Amino acid sequence: MATEPTDEQQEDLEQYENIMPEDAPYEDGFNLKTLWATFFVGIVMLPGAIYLGLVTGQSMAGASEWVTIILFLEIAKRSFVRLRTQEILIIYWVAAGLLGIGVRLGTGAHMYGGPFGGLIWDQYLLQSPAAQGISSYVPKWVVPPIDSPVYADRTFIHRDWLLPVGILFLVMVVNNTARYSFGYIMFRVTSDIERLPFPMEPVQARGITALAETSAKEEGWRWRVFSTGTCIGLVWGLLYVVVPTLSGIFLTQTVQVLPIPFIDFTAEIKTILPAAVFGIGTDLGHLILGFVLPFWVVVGQFIGSVLANLVINPILYNFEILTRWSPGMTAIPANISNKFDFWISFGIGTALVIAIAGFALVGKTVMEQRRQQKETGHRTTRLNLKDLPEGRGDVPMKWPLAFWVLASFVTIGLCQWLVPEFHWAWLVFFAFIYTPISSYIGARMIGLTGSPYGASIPYLREAAIFLSGYKGVGIWFAPLPLHDHGTAVRAYKQLELTKTKMGSYFKMIILTMAVIFLCSFMFWEFIWRLGPIPSSTYPYVQMFWPFEATMQTMWLKSTLPEDAVRGAAGLELLMDIIKFKYVATGFVSGGAVYLILSILKVPTLAFYGFVGGLAQWPHFVILNFAGAMLGRYHFAKRFGETKWKAYAPILLAGYSCGMGLIGMTSIAVALISKAVSQVIY
Repeated sequence: MATEPTDEQQEDLEQYENIMPEDAPYEDGFNLKTLWATFFVGIVMLPGAIYLGLVTGQSMAGASEWVTIILFLEIAKRSFVRLRTQEILIIYWVAAGLLGIGVRLGTGAHMYGGPFGGLIWDQYLLQSPAAQGISSYVPKWVVPPIDSPVYADRTFIHRDWLLPVGILFLVMVVNNTARYSFGYIMFRVTSDIERLPFPMEPVQARGITALAETSAKEEGWRWRVFSTGTCIGLVWGLLYVVVPTLSGIFLTQTVQVLPIPFIDFTAEIKTILPAAVFGIGTDLGHLILGFVLPFWVVVGQFIGSVLANLVINPILYNFEILTRWSPGMTAIPANISNKFDFWISFGIGTALVIAIAGFALVGKTVMEQRRQQKETGHRTTRLNLKDLPEGRGDVPMKWPLAFWVLASFVTIGLCQWLVPEFHWAWLVFFAFIYTPISSYIGARMIGLTGSPYGASIPYLREAAIFLSGYKGVGIWFAPLPLHDHGTAVRAYKQLELTKTKMGSYFKMIILTMAVIFLCSFMFWEFIWRLGPIPSSTYPYVQMFWPFEATMQTMWLKSTLPEDAVRGAAGLELLMDIIKFKYVATGFVSGGAVYLILSILKVPTLAFYGFVGGLAQWPHFVILNFAGAMLGRYHFAKRFGETKWKAYAPILLAGYSCGMGLIGMTSIAVALISKAVSQVIY
């Protein structure tokens, strides 16, 4: 028979479960220290983030935040100043906001270093071989025309950039206004009303608490775990980042101890498993990430990825469904050919199942809440809207709602001005019907699972463009009001966990928007002038950008006018790729898997992971799975489940910090060397 824990045992458990004392007051984290941190990240770390992204494809987001905090902690110690938890959190989000990854609209291209990274992608796309025949159709508000001197000079300082840059700034302001306004509303709903657990948000919160302890010279278990992770990151970063970065400067050729970002075995297994895609990632961070991710999500991803890439692909090849694959292909061309032949169509079907399952899960939970309210006679929704934590700094709901509505109308007006041929009814549907629903589903999935599974209907944007009858390419670049603002709930939940006032975050957002725009312009201008992008200097983008350009131009060519060069060919290619029988196969298969797992009472997270894993390479999923198994069956038993759940996120934060510290040192040397080499004596 189970016994109640003693007071001493209960206190020991609470030190690992609680992030901040329950009676701790909410405090402001925005002050002069935050201002200095913002300029430090923008001026010192942003160029390193750009360079690292171009060379290795890795983001400094996740590492740069901790590097910034560590530096300011050391400065504060030597100045006999203490950094509070709330100040550290705001500094963390300053770095995250300045260096986070963005995905350029209409493509899978990951952009680093602020909004001007998107313009760098657009200028490459216009000049790429994949865009041959469509450059004359790209509007001047996207990028300057192909005959502009900006491409030869590689510069943003030209009047041809005035309109694209002006629109870029307006879109950044409007999108952030809509995102954080509606995100705040979603936080109030999912956290205050529905009381969802938000399983992933303690990662940063616990790491920040650990650093606050050392700032107060009260180094406890959090700091010890964080330091362990930092040492692991330093050692691995020395092999993974420092050696290839510095060898390319001081030696005649780059030396890589481990291939970046993975070891590819696709070509080697062609005789045993034709059309299979297989490799092993080389970043240890994927292993440590497996400690933190929900276990059943990782298991599902592993099964889905291995099944799709190593089992289903060879079977499809033997049945002559994968016809574009040929022996000798490496991972990237093999992946392109397999996507074109089968997986894009199949993925549409499975994504529809995820969307329907997401809506069903939310509907089921809402109905269950209403049933409980009727049984108890207690309307929790009305109570929780008024009964807010004292001192959190909440604002009346009418204000974020008004800002979101205003931002949505501005976006609609801007799209109508840029692309008047696209019917306004679609814009209204996106802004006021689909985006709120998608944001709520996304926020709720974050609150339940830690990831926004089921937050969007697949290819809705593409379907709307085709159904509208639009001809041209401008709409593919337009800032359509089609968003998932639910992801913003992460930041608001972390503010609550660390007892930080909401006003601190709002002021930080305004500051970072101004700094990121200015610094992004400065450093992309500098790096672009050093040499073409992509080029052999930047191996990652030279490898992946042609693939991403091929995928984007596939859609661009499909809506060209009938008499356009290659217009018909582009549409025929799209119709050849999107096969409705495979879409139906994906939908039926995904639905069957969902029903089987539901009958077997397997956690729903496994289904989301499985379907998501079908579209992922096994290269990194294998490491996630290894980490999840080690965490669950070794470390959790060794330290105890409660302690390990507290240790794992702090260990990951420390690893990111170590990688960032060692990486920033080598990147600084590389940038200085390249800048000096441009000087003509």
